[in-house]
Amino acid sequence: MRSTGKIALIFAFASVLIGACGEKETNLAAGAGNAADAVYVAPGKYDDFYMFASGGFSGQVSVYGLPSGRLFRVIPVFSQDAEKGYGYSEETKPMLMTSHGFVPWGDAHHPVLSKTGGNADGRWLFINENNTPRIARIDLKTFKTAEIIEIPNSGGNHPSPYCTENTEYLVAGGRFSVPVPDNRDVPISTYKENFNGLISLIKVDDKTGNMSLAVQILAPPFDYDKNRAGKGVSKDWTFFTCYNSEQANTMLEANASQNDKDFILAVNWKKAIEYLEAGKVKDMNTPYCHNVLQEDKHLVVSELLKNQKLLDPKECPGVVYFMPCPKSPHGVDVSPTGEFICAGGKLAAMIPVYSFEKMIKAIDSKAFDGEVNGIPVLKYDAVIAGEVQKPGLGPLHTEFDDQGYGYTSMFLSSEIVKWKLGTWEVVDRIPTYYSIGHLCIPEGDSKNPKGKYVIALNKITKDRYLPTGPELTQSAQLIDISGEKMKLLLDFPTVGEPHYAQACAADLIMKNSTKIYKLEENHHEYVTKTEKESKVVRKGNEVHIYMTCIRSHFSPDNIEGIKVGDVVYWHITNLEQDWDIPHGFAVKGAGNSELLIMPGETSTLRWEPKTPGVYPFYCTDFCSALHQEMQGYIRVSDQSANTPLKWSLNEGQ
Repeated sequence: MRSTGKIALIFAFASVLIGACGEKETNLAAGAGNAADAVYVAPGKYDDFYMFASGGFSGQVSVYGLPSGRLFRVIPVFSQDAEKGYGYSEETKPMLMTSHGFVPWGDAHHPVLSKTGGNADGRWLFINENNTPRIARIDLKTFKTAEIIEIPNSGGNHPSPYCTENTEYLVAGGRFSVPVPDNRDVPISTYKENFNGLISLIKVDDKTGNMSLAVQILAPPFDYDKNRAGKGVSKDWTFFTCYNSEQANTMLEANASQNDKDFILAVNWKKAIEYLEAGKVKDMNTPYCHNVLQEDKHLVVSELLKNQKLLDPKECPGVVYFMPCPKSPHGVDVSPTGEFICAGGKLAAMIPVYSFEKMIKAIDSKAFDGEVNGIPVLKYDAVIAGEVQKPGLGPLHTEFDDQGYGYTSMFLSSEIVKWKLGTWEVVDRIPTYYSIGHLCIPEGDSKNPKGKYVIALNKITKDRYLPTGPELTQSAQLIDISGEKMKLLLDFPTVGEPHYAQACAADLIMKNSTKIYKLEENHHEYVTKTEKESKVVRKGNEVHIYMTCIRSHFSPDNIEGIKVGDVVYWHITNLEQDWDIPHGFAVKGAGNSELLIMPGETSTLRWEPKTPGVYPFYCTDFCSALHQEMQGYIRVSDQSANTPLKWSLNEGQ
């Protein structure tokens, strides 16, 4: 049977299976038994865990509590967010700058918590953007995006941004091979000759978290899909799955599924850095943007950079090796000790688990089975530790608990399969609703997983929720894994498509949470620290309004002397120094979003009035009993008018 036929048969089976589940399991209630008690968090009490889920094509990260499933916050990252003014205010627009200009949307995939000693440390959350290759860093003190770096010479930043054991580096690859250096104009038909994959190492400053592109490693023109860095015994390595070893450039669903085995790419990142420091690299000059929030100025600065260092494995032996992997692998995951590397061949009927110890022995003994573009291919039998047989259909991703078990998501058969490390036997399975992609165990990719729950991140929810038109929500399902048998506890809908999520103990983060921005530490160029300092300044046709807000008024709240044709900048400082008292700002006719200004923060709205008149402005965030009174007026006159510029608060009453 040709591969196209096999694929069609598999997907047809999956459709029937999902349909069957829909008929038979529709009313399998999460609240059965004592499940409701297990997820109930009493009013005023806190959840045990934070869970950070990618928003997929929303471009954002959503934050949930576990076990309740309550949504706490949506953190804007790669897409504009009108609720928070992110990507609309003058301070945050530069965060969305790229070498392609201002890009207001992104495709967020894999959130990854920073680690120290292989364990989550609660400092930062990193997440990749697939479409315009970028990586963002979110500061977990403020839950704000603090930095975004673009990844040049790369297409489809999917296997990204998993960090090394102490967050020394983030590791990223390209799902799509592209001509390298970037932006070369070549015939697509020359794919095998002119295209390449690329692995990037991004250095992370241990104190500030700031990212910088260290080196890029040339790879054959395959599709690099997922990666994980090693830990423990394998901490100097990182592992990528790759498919399309056929090097096809059209109709990949058939042409990239011909070979029985594709590969795992094992990268010795530490040796790559040694070659970089020894100067065994070449220069490339593709432009890319690096955008950083200057916290004391509440302002993002975007910088266009050009230099990259390229390492060619043919000239740097010992950096990369291939391990054969059946078939069209997707996820690759590393056990808590770092000894076992587990792959998910989405068209395979078993789960291969590799031994790091055997891999090193195979390298040392040169147990090779040929090479690809000068990269040695290790013999499958020399590196395999075991195979999990008959796990289900469509294995994708694996996470681990603290009892020696792996949990693998099965996309086609819509289930999670629990199996034992060492014996490779399947010991339990539980259906998911439906078509699970990733799964998440709190700190499940660390050296010390918190094996209390596994969360299924599902693509399809037919018949699970009230219908909402043609589009239904994606969902997460909370499953108890504390006993021998897995038990479904809770369904909850998600924001966007939850490609992946990571969770950690709440006390890692909540103890460091920022409550206010101190006014005395605000060094914004247009800060106004007291009402007496509020003013309006004209510079040609630019007008700068230095405004304050506090419960429950703006200062000034009456402004005149603005003209049609002026560009007005509202620089608003929130004088509150109390937790959870933001103020909002909006002015009639603004071609922009609102501002949402945290206590002690300064934020700027750009406004171009088009016609004369009097325009009201007001606070958009309910801040006090007199919130409705928090308003004002700005008068706009004709361009030829001689209306004097003036401003006031509580004048003439």
